[in-house]
Order: sequence, then structure tokens, then C-alpha cells
Amino acid sequence: MESANHVSQADSGADIAYTLRSKGIEVITPQPSPSTAQHEGWCFPDSEEGIYSAIAQGATHLWVNTIVFSSHPLQTASCLDSYAPALRVVGQPPGLVEKFDDKMYLNDKLRQRGGFTLPQSWVVDEGDDLDVLLQSIPNYPVVGKPVRGRGSHGVQVCHTPSELKGHIESLFRESPVVLLEEFLSGEEATITVMPPSLDRAEYWSMPPVARFNHDQGIAPYNGTVAVTANSRVVTKEEMQDQSYEEMMRQCEEVASLIKATAAIRIDVRRFRHGSKFAIFDVNMKPNMTGPGRPGREDQASLTAMAAAGCGWDYPTLLQNILDGSSTLETFRQYRAPL
Repeated sequence: MESANHVSQADSGADIAYTLRSKGIEVITPQPSPSTAQHEGWCFPDSEEGIYSAIAQGATHLWVNTIVFSSHPLQTASCLDSYAPALRVVGQPPGLVEKFDDKMYLNDKLRQRGGFTLPQSWVVDEGDDLDVLLQSIPNYPVVGKPVRGRGSHGVQVCHTPSELKGHIESLFRESPVVLLEEFLSGEEATITVMPPSLDRAEYWSMPPVARFNHDQGIAPYNGTVAVTANSRVVTKEEMQDQSYEEMMRQCEEVASLIKATAAIRIDVRRFRHGSKFAIFDVNMKPNMTGPGRPGREDQASLTAMAAAGCGWDYPTLLQNILDGSSTLETFRQYRAPL
């Protein structure tokens, strides 16, 4: 059982390990009996040494609780070669993340494919003439965000060309490419899509989770505001609106196109009140925080909330995700279809 020991992922990694262990699954941790009050000691680092250490101690499944790219040891480390046919992994293949964590690339591919609803967008490179570009944008507000980014980091609603120019210049300090999108002002929701399993042969959507209490037009990062304070599962009455079902089918098609091997979470928002939804962010590794550890009974994640809408408690969600693991060999053989 392995997950990255990054601060942003450590709490959820500890939640996952504690919950599976409490349900009778043998979970290998760097410390034999880590404190339930701390996130340290529950997760192996996602380095070659950390991964090999977990396997040497008997791990048969690695839970990859972080974003991994093509240069990651899971893909490249020769010391793992002999284990690849049998060792099972929970997460997305590095080759998938390398391609599709790039929001600009994925959105362009979806537009080319057709059948997906997306906001109008523009791409800004560091050498572009910003003044010319900004004057060509017909309507404001506009959202500026990094091409690769986690949560709401670097995402800002800009109401004027000058405000947008300042935000783009600030984003250039961390990335040479910036993505601009028309601001979707209507209701926001997020849809978790699960991959095929022994029980279900197709990709399928959990119930949508509605988001509210935005901060300056953007849903705040869940490390700042608990998702239980600004999110809820969409009701059966609300689901009578066919725009939810339509977007769920689009999200399932996204997961199928990229051949996701674990849950993905897709953020959607209406263009305006009462309109249809558009896809604006595809998250390759949803946060998996959940209740269980003492003192964290009120914890949740958007995916855990959606699972509750299916009748799954947090341990059931984790067990179902674990049951959908792939071999490391399959992981390494992944080739992007788009």
C-alpha cells in the first residue's frame, strides 16, 4: 500500500490507510503503528526507495495517492520490473497523467472529437502580445488559470483586460503557458466517474455534487474550506433536470476516451442560471479524504460525498476502488488514445 508523502496528500493518505486497516485489510505503513492523530508515518514516499521499501515489506497493492508523470519511478524504475506482472496499483498510469493533466491539451482533443460542451477558451504563451490578445476577447469576465494546476491554485475571475493582464503576468512566473476561459456564471457541480469493474462493464457516474458559497466566483480549495460547508449531493427532484444526466454521460465519455483506470472527478458549471452545463476541469486524482480517524469524523471529500449518494460509506468506497486496481505491467503499457 503506497501513497505519496506530500503535505497536500498526506491527510487523505492517512485516512485511506487507517480506514482499510480498520476494516481488516493488512496495510503496510512505514511506521508499524502510526499515530491516528498525525498524518506522518502512514504513507511511503513516492520515490524509488519508498516504493521498493513497501514491496520489500510485502505490499501486493500500491495506492498511488498523488499525481505521477512519465518520469515517475513507477514507470521507469528497473528494480520494479520483476514485480510488474503481479504487483497491483490503484491510480492513473503515468502516461495518462502526462498527457491529460494538461488542461489545454485535453480540452483541445475533446473539442476536436465533438459532442462535449466546453467554455470558449484562449491560450497565452509567454512571448505573445498580451494587449492584442486581450482586446480580441469579446466578453468579460474571463477566468485565467495555469495549464497544469491543483485545485483552485492560480485560478482567478478577471473582470477587465487590465486585471486579466496582471493575473496572466503573475501566472507566467510559474508557467510559460496560461489558459483563459469564458467565465461560467451559473450553478457549479462536480461529477465522479468510476472505471469498469467486475460488477460493471462500463464507466459510470456517481450522483453530481453541487458546489456553492464561492469565493470571488471560484470554489475554494478544500484545504481552506471543508467541502461539507459548500457542497451537497444533488437531490432526486433536481435530477429531473435533464442537463444533469446529459453532463453525466459526457463525463463518462471523457473517462472512456482517456481510458482512466481509477476514479476521475470532472468539474462542470452552467454558462448562466438555467442553461446547460459545460466541462471546465478534469481532475485525474480526486481528493480521497474521508471520516474514520479519531477527531476527523466530520471529514469528507467531493468523491466521498458522491459515494454516499450511491449508498456507499467511506470504507465501501475505498474497498471498491481497491478492487479496481490494475497490474503495474498494465500501468506501464498504457498508451494515450488521443
